[in-house]
Amino acid sequence: MNKSDFYYELPEELIAQDPLADRSGSRLMVLNKETGALAHRSFPDLKEYLRPGDCLVINDTKVLPARLLGVKKDTRASVEVLLLKRLEKDVWETLVRPGKKCREGAVLSFGEGELEAVVEGLEADGNRRIRFSYEGIFEEVLDRLGQMPLPPYITHPLTDKNRYQTVYAREEGSAAAPTAGLHFTKELLRELEDQGIVIAPLTLHVGLGTFRPVKTENILDHHMHAEFYSIPAETAEKINKAKADGSRVVAVGTTSTRTLETVAGEDGTVLPGSGWTDIFIYPGYRFRVIDALLTNFHLPESTLIMLVSALAGRENVLHAYQEAVKEKYRFFSFGDAMLII
Repeated sequence: MNKSDFYYELPEELIAQDPLADRSGSRLMVLNKETGALAHRSFPDLKEYLRPGDCLVINDTKVLPARLLGVKKDTRASVEVLLLKRLEKDVWETLVRPGKKCREGAVLSFGEGELEAVVEGLEADGNRRIRFSYEGIFEEVLDRLGQMPLPPYITHPLTDKNRYQTVYAREEGSAAAPTAGLHFTKELLRELEDQGIVIAPLTLHVGLGTFRPVKTENILDHHMHAEFYSIPAETAEKINKAKADGSRVVAVGTTSTRTLETVAGEDGTVLPGSGWTDIFIYPGYRFRVIDALLTNFHLPESTLIMLVSALAGRENVLHAYQEAVKEKYRFFSFGDAMLII
């Protein structure tokens, strides 16, 4: 199966550069995964497609303001550091630009010296291992100095950091937002619960793989980066009860989907626990847990559109995307939503 099998033409003006004033004000395309039939709705209409007892699985990861702009202490040359993964208390795996100027031993300074870092070494894939020094609490320093690590296709500045967080974000550790969840307001979640929808949180910290394109033509040659997940016992119980009762498990986002499909047994039973996943889902995959998926519109030839195609069929998905372009839906992180059901 080739990367080019998942290509579609997208006019640049359809890439959403800013979040809507109203989180739930986006459009909602509904795709029937069996027939390919489409419906054009508004996001709050999600309530009409969910039934009492359905289990809505959300990813409660919280995005770190992980983009740091600073200088090399000796030359004052500008540097940009993106925090990827915490290795120890003050040691992080990072992506550094320009990397060639930040060799082992280089000292970096941020916020007029409020935060400093030493490059301790290189990882196998070219990322830098950095040790930070500061006074106080690292997360508070980072909140003052860091910026949200927006995807490269978003060129407008983000005026409110909270708009790149879900309203239920709780567990800090992501380098990117689980964007399907950005559409929810606290009021809409309460309405769903009042309707009898069971809401089950899990955590998957979104990592560097979100930003990395598929570079190999044969998709089987693509390597997924591992991301940390955690599933509480209560969440596993809710999901397993929904399955046992004949209700549906509706994943909010590809991150929730990948987590559930990682931990599921052959019979679809979800076990609580934590670990790392590098699962790559593409057409031909047999889903064990999820019955439906709420997601955004994804980049051409990305692992995310491949996952969506595994659930709904490549032809159905590409046809839906063609219709979305025709109807001028907003694409990617701050864009509109799709419900595959």
